[in-house]
Amino acid sequence: MARPIVATIHSDALRHNLSVVRQAAGRSHIWSVVKANAYGHGLARIWQSLSDTDGFALLNLEEAILLREQGWKKPILLLEGFFAPEELEILDRYRLTTSVHSNWQIQALAQARLSAPLDIYLKVNSGMNRLGFQPEQVHNAWQKLRNLDNVGEMTLMSHFARAEEAQGIVEPLRRIELAAKDISSPRSLANSAATLWHPQTHHDWVRPGIILYGASPSGKWQDIASTGLRPAMTLESEIIGIQNLYPGEGVGYGHRYRASDEQRIGVVACGYADGYPRHAPTGTPVYVDGARTTTVGAISMDMLVIDLTPCPEVHIGTRVELWGDNVRIDDVAAASGTVGYELMCALAPRVPVVVAD
Repeated sequence: MARPIVATIHSDALRHNLSVVRQAAGRSHIWSVVKANAYGHGLARIWQSLSDTDGFALLNLEEAILLREQGWKKPILLLEGFFAPEELEILDRYRLTTSVHSNWQIQALAQARLSAPLDIYLKVNSGMNRLGFQPEQVHNAWQKLRNLDNVGEMTLMSHFARAEEAQGIVEPLRRIELAAKDISSPRSLANSAATLWHPQTHHDWVRPGIILYGASPSGKWQDIASTGLRPAMTLESEIIGIQNLYPGEGVGYGHRYRASDEQRIGVVACGYADGYPRHAPTGTPVYVDGARTTTVGAISMDMLVIDLTPCPEVHIGTRVELWGDNVRIDDVAAASGTVGYELMCALAPRVPVVVAD
């Protein structure tokens, strides 16, 4: 018999979440961000569920090629652009849109032999200080690109470091306006948080990521509770063992948890080798037999332990939801000191995945 852990990808939730984004974005076009293998959901498994999008945004050429070879005809944006000049031949062959964030990329475009111009997203550093040109450098970079025969339509893009905050876009927008002075072009600025909460940033293209998969860009599920967004991934397993503890007895490696009274506990076939956070502390929520309960003790490689006090009828074989509709991935992440993004992306290859309509 196969180990009982399974991740379910909900196609209907992906379609629904895209429709929520469409409503929030108004007239703006949508780049659906599917980087990191669609945030751990599996690009090959899910892209057709998001096929009503206007374009896909990602990082890896391999994933862009996969989309083209599986039949996607509409735009694909490389969010970090190309990493070496020789990759421009691939961008040309598969007709990919590329971000440009460095002078060496401009030089590479000038020297490339292409069959047709490539569309360009010129990246502005709005204060996040990762990739992009400083505002005072943007006009010069824009003119250099505009003068190249290898460059087609140009769009200004940027990214927000604090868009989940009410005032988090004020200074970035000031920097973007400074950079865009005397430049008339389409713009793509809004990430998930800005798409939901800052409509003044929407412009021509929005770039939602985490909200397509039903988690919150703030890391707090309550912040998106009114949006109707639904989790696109459920991680479940089963109780494979039951123990009865006496007062003072410990659980798991290091006995990080000790029972204060008699206590019934269940062993679940899920551990950090499956992608569950090893640093999840006692008290991390799980859902079993219609009740919300918590983990106790350290997370092992292949198992974790839960308190069965709230669910006395549980038996070996009872299903356990690690995250999904009843336990939001944001809540598991918050308890573990991380974000839902990491848990999605960390789903281990050994976990079987099924796709549900």
